[in-house]
Amino acid sequence: MNQRTLLITLTGPDRPGVTSRLFSVLAGFPVVVSDVEQVVIRGRLTLGVLVEYAGGPSTGTGQTLGALWSSVERVADDLGMELELSTGSTAKEQRRRGRLHVTVLGAPLAPAAMAGITGRIAAAGANIDRIERLAHYPVTCIELAVSGADPDALRVELAAEAAAQQVDVAVQRSGLHRRAKRLIVMDVDSTLIQAEVIELLAAHAGCLDEVEKVTAAAMRGELDFAASLRERVALLAGLPEEVFERVREEVVLTPGARTLVRTLKRLDYRFAIVSGGFTQITDALVTDLGLDYSAANTLEVAGGKLTGRVVGEIVDRPGKARALERFAAQAGIPISQTVAIGDGANDLDMIAAAGLGIAFNAKPVVAQAADTAVTVPYLDSILYLLGIPRAEVEAADAEDGLHPEAR
Repeated sequence: MNQRTLLITLTGPDRPGVTSRLFSVLAGFPVVVSDVEQVVIRGRLTLGVLVEYAGGPSTGTGQTLGALWSSVERVADDLGMELELSTGSTAKEQRRRGRLHVTVLGAPLAPAAMAGITGRIAAAGANIDRIERLAHYPVTCIELAVSGADPDALRVELAAEAAAQQVDVAVQRSGLHRRAKRLIVMDVDSTLIQAEVIELLAAHAGCLDEVEKVTAAAMRGELDFAASLRERVALLAGLPEEVFERVREEVVLTPGARTLVRTLKRLDYRFAIVSGGFTQITDALVTDLGLDYSAANTLEVAGGKLTGRVVGEIVDRPGKARALERFAAQAGIPISQTVAIGDGANDLDMIAAAGLGIAFNAKPVVAQAADTAVTVPYLDSILYLLGIPRAEVEAADAEDGLHPEAR
């Protein structure tokens, strides 16, 4: 026989002791706690407690379900809070347990966007079991726990709505694996940093326009990357090797890059970069950010000048995927627990191979192929896709004495 369940919801001004008062009353009855949710918005508390009631009409003196209701009502009256009670069965509640996480990112996040997203969820026959805010700046991030939906079908529906509403939406399965992704592998140019290094070099060589055209075509997947790289590198022949120092000074990290790396390293993630760019630049990033692994091309230098050639095997599209697999093996981490982040066609294979592939301000071909796409210009927004709220990041930064703007 199914046990009765009782959902108790208290709403009102937040104050110390509300949760303690409620559970002290429940302790006097034959119930077990199944779920607890609490949220405070601008000083107003909503506390929901789901309990399973194993007693009956004659269970103990004063321990009936009616007596429980009366006791909870007295607590609500004493605290000046609104009370809602509803009953059901354990089997019914189990059917409504969340299976998916839907993460919505907006800057700003308009009501119309939430209406569109939640409308599509309802139209899919799914139920929203829980809503939580993970961040309020520099983007607003809302996470919804959803049950009763096919993840692939819902992902397609919400991707269309996200495009229409100009927000980002990710759909992921619930469970431990979501926060078990332990290796991040990230592209460098136009992902970790805000420029293409070869274009910074080309500016010093006086051939920027020509290089930009080839780079754009390669990023769109219109040209073979290895061939396009050799073509662009040849134009750099004759540059003095001192140019590397000047370019390193010109490199600007993407907003949120330091916060992303710092936070995930605190949580014992491994962090790697893999680049179609050059070790003469990426090695400095590894040292600066304290990264674990890296792979990139190396420009040949002879007699203090660039020869216009690349040394060794080129890190191209399949090479990036091989690097991801190599880093995972070195870290002892299964591929299913890796995250790949990139923006160009050169990143497609590693995005497909990873447990979670993220397109960051990416070309359309990459955004369509990835598990989820992020279009806001802040790398630390990726933390929210991993279920890490902004408040936890800020609290950890404060403990380390870091300024809130140390992004």
